[in-house]
Order: sequence, then structure tokens, then C-alpha cells
Amino acid sequence: MTSARPPVELRPRRFKGSGSGGGRGRSGLRTAALSAGADAAPEATARARREPRPAGGAGLGAEAADADGGGAAARAPPGARPPSALLRRGPPQGAGPAAPRAAMEPGPAAARGPGWRGAAAPAPAAAAAVAAVAAVLPAGGSGERMGVPTPKQFCPVLERPLISYTLQALESICWIKDIVVAVTGENMEAMKGIIQKYQHQRISLVTAGVTRHRSIFNGLKALAEDQPDSKLSKPEVVIIHDAVRPFVEEDVLLKVVTAAKEHGAAGAIRPLVSTVISPSADGCLDHSLDRARHRASEMPQAFLFDVIYEAYQQCSDYDLEFGTECLQLALKYGHVHAKLVEGSPDLWKVTYKRDLYAAESIIKERISQHICIVMDTKDENHVGHHLEEILKNELNHVKVTSGALCPAGRDLEQIILEQCYSYVCVNVMSSDFEKTRRLLNMLEESNLSILYPIVVISVYFLDYKSVPFDQKMENLMQIKEYAKEVKKRNILLCGLLIYYPQEEQNLQASLRQGATIIATLIKERNSGLVGQLLVA
Repeated sequence: MTSARPPVELRPRRFKGSGSGGGRGRSGLRTAALSAGADAAPEATARARREPRPAGGAGLGAEAADADGGGAAARAPPGARPPSALLRRGPPQGAGPAAPRAAMEPGPAAARGPGWRGAAAPAPAAAAAVAAVAAVLPAGGSGERMGVPTPKQFCPVLERPLISYTLQALESICWIKDIVVAVTGENMEAMKGIIQKYQHQRISLVTAGVTRHRSIFNGLKALAEDQPDSKLSKPEVVIIHDAVRPFVEEDVLLKVVTAAKEHGAAGAIRPLVSTVISPSADGCLDHSLDRARHRASEMPQAFLFDVIYEAYQQCSDYDLEFGTECLQLALKYGHVHAKLVEGSPDLWKVTYKRDLYAAESIIKERISQHICIVMDTKDENHVGHHLEEILKNELNHVKVTSGALCPAGRDLEQIILEQCYSYVCVNVMSSDFEKTRRLLNMLEESNLSILYPIVVISVYFLDYKSVPFDQKMENLMQIKEYAKEVKKRNILLCGLLIYYPQEEQNLQASLRQGATIIATLIKERNSGLVGQLLVA
């Protein structure tokens, strides 16, 4: 068995009056220092956040050895530039498929994304059930089945590594005190960069083992108090999850943790989709299993820490080398019969390249469930309100609201705080770009785009037929250059031109066509259309 060096830790400092969950100063920022042997990084500040939840089909079997690892540890620093309070929340909750906090998933609860829930304090009964919980995330696999050179946990989804979404889902849950991630030595610096860029919290890194079980064992060692120079507190319950299952939700985690406290071990399961057969040595059917009597083992799983740690200490080299099922180790070495908890369809595992596209589609759907129409008037006859009504009628599954850019427009600030990732800025009889620029400045200051791309569509209602084209286009073409700049901050800007004024019937047709274009731009979030000026 391999032994792990003590984890290099990034721990929050305590401030006066802080609770047991770590110190927090008056600014609301957690402060931590990185110590790695003789190396030390300067203090950095970071803000706590919450994550989206993807949906999808369940896979057969627990987890594969190609996506895991564990070993000598290092805590990575949080981002040097703390995001605003927005990032403490998951994406807005909304409709759409099962869904990167109490306020932030891709769902609408999306940024975390649609459907994501935030890190609100659990109810008293739940709080009692989840005291002293940590998580171990094996992430040392090579992802051979993915068929790409990059390990799948680091493959980009909307230009953000897949593992970042999983970390967001876990750290958004306030009762998970520590998250230990096992990565290979060659990916250690990349993992630290991900933690810093996306400002993840409460993360410790350990070196992955050569197999999934060895990686998990190394992660458990980082939490055990019997290891030299151990810096993390031993939890009562430990969650084991996969780095490539980004759509796990708090209710499932709470169920397995509560069951583990009572039974010693617990794991999520799903009905089998396909019948399992056993072939003979010559490749013929030997027998098949009754699908109704069997289940697919999924993640997450949870254990009393002492149960699973002692099981790993006793397990054979063969189990460490070839095993994949943690619940079986608890049964074999700890004589603990795990409680099986019915999981949701969102527990599927990203395994193949096509799964990356499915994950991206789910995240896009979730963060597209709220559209804000930005205009500076309450006049119900304003053409912007007509556009708002048509969007509501055409997209009846999407929340459409309006906000103002004027100094008193607190409603727009609140909409941004609610993690809206889609904006339509209405300009009537003006080719001025100032209003859109002010909106973009507000979004940049919010740091909302750190986790998910924001779409901004600048809509111009202009009588472009009665005036020489180049006179109006000169101002409108500013959008192209400005779009290049804001794209660097993950904001996707494009323009839409609607002929105005025109007779009612034609106007309604133009508005419906404009609504279709807006809906497509928001749903697809295609960076190839950034800076384009479309005509309805």
C-alpha cells in the first residue's frame, strides 16, 4: 500500500466572533495561507459560492477506475480577486431539465445553473444529521474511454473544466466542511489553477494513487488524525463522490449522509437500464440477471469515517488494485451492510465524449431560464414592453422580467443578484451604445460571469430605411469592437436591429421574429456570433 505525505493545507483563518465553520471578517471574505514545505504563497482572499446541477441518464455500475486517484497533498489558494457576493449563490432556480448555491447551478437555478440550490443553512433536523462531514473526490484518472488526450475531469464544458462544476456542487453545501481532491502529480498545478481561477473554497489536494481505491485511500489519510502532521479534522461522516458527476444535489447528499450515520454506510442506486448478462469462457451466454431484482450502484456514497478508513487499512492489494465498489469494502472488511438510497436521474457520470455535449446542453438550458429586458421606462405602451410580452408568450417555460438602468433601478441590481445570465437591452429610436455599455459595466463589476457565460443582446428599434445606412451604422458598429473586449470576461454580446416605427401587424411580425432570434442566441450561447448585428 502506498502512504501519503501529509496534505499541504489551505485553511481559513479564524476571525473574532467567527463560528466553527471557519473565520470570516467584516467584509465577508475568508482568508487563508498556502503552506507547502518551504514554499509559501501570499495570503489570498476568496468568497464562498454555491453550484448548477446537470441532468441525464444513469450509468451502469458505480465508478470506473479511469477517473480516479489520491496521495500526497496540497491545498490550492483561492482566487486572488474575490468575486462579489453573487458567487455565494447557485444559479437561479427555474424550469428545464434537471440541472455551475443558496442563491447560485446551471439551472435557472442554473448558473449554478437552472435548478441549483444555494448553500442555505440546513434545517435544524438536517443540521444535526450532517455534523462533521467531509468529502473525498478521486480525480486521478486518464479518461481512456473518452478518447481524448485530456483527462475527462479536466475537459472543458462551456470553456470551464468539468471538475469545477462538481466542486461547485459540493462547496455550495455549507455543512460539507472539507473537500479532498486526489489528482496526479502532473496535474497538480493545473488543479491549483482551476481552484484559483474559479475561486473554489475548502479544497485540499492530495496526490492520486495508480488506481481508484488507492486514490480514495490517500484522500482518507488526509482526513485521518493518525497521520503525521495531519492538518484536517477527522469527520464523523465522509462522502465519496466522482469528479465527473457534476450534477449531484444537496437532497441526495443529505439522504446518503443521514443513512450512513444510522447504518455505517450508504450509497445511491438507480434502476438498471439494460439487462446484465454473464458470458461463458467461449463467449456464449451463460446466464442473465433479473433486472427487476438488481440495481446500478451510483455515486455519491457516504460512510462513518472509521468504518471506511479501517476497511481500507485492512483491504488486500488485490482489492486496492482491481476493486471499484467502496460499499463492498465496507461489507467485506467492516461487516457493514450499506443502506441503499434511491438516487435521481441526475447522478449520471460523464464517461464518453458525447456525454460532454450532453452536459453542456443541460447547463445551457439551465442558465437560460431567466431573461431580463433592460429599459428605462414603465410605460406599458413602450415597444420594449411589447417585446417582453411576446417573449413571455413564445417562451412560456422561461421567466422574463424587466429592469431599469436608471440610478433608482434597484430592480436590475436585484435581478443580477438572482443570477440571471441573459439580458436584452432595448434602445428605441437611438443608435447610441451608452445604455448597453452601462449594463455591461454592471455585469463586469458583479463578477457573475466567472462561472457561466452571460449573453447580452443589444436591441435597436430604428427607422433605418429613411436615413442613409452608414449614418446609423457608424454608432451601431461599436458593438463589434466592444464585444471582443467583454468576451474576454465571458460575456457574449451581439446586436439585433428591428425596423421601427411600422404599422401594427408588421411590427408584431417583426417582434415575433426578434423574439425567436433572441431565444436562439440565449439558448445556444454561441461565441461565434459575438459582435454580430442581426436584423429581424
